[in-house]
Amino acid sequence: MSSSTQARRAALLGTNPRFRLYLDNRKRQRHQLTAEQLPDGTHSEEDAADAIRLACGIASRRELDTNDDARRMLDRIVADYQAWERRQARGKV
Repeated sequence: MSSSTQARRAALLGTNPRFRLYLDNRKRQRHQLTAEQLPDGTHSEEDAADAIRLACGIASRRELDTNDDARRMLDRIVADYQAWERRQARGKV
C-alpha cells in the first residue's frame, strides 16, 4: 500500500464497526472489565480515531502518510485486529 493512502486506511479502519468491537474487547482485557462494565458498541468512530492517533504517536492521521514509525504502528494495529478477527471466526461454531 502506498504511503499516500495510510491516512485514508486509518480513517476507514475507524469507521469499521468490527474494529470498534475489537477496541472494546482490548480495553476490557487491558483493564480487566466485564462486558457489563464496558459493553460492546462503546467505542465511537471518534474514539477509534483517537486510539489510532494515540497508539501511533501522532496528532493527525495525515501524519501517517509521512511518518514511517507511525505507519509501522498502524501496520501492527491492523495485524493485531486481523488476528483478533481470525480468533473470533474460529470461536464461532
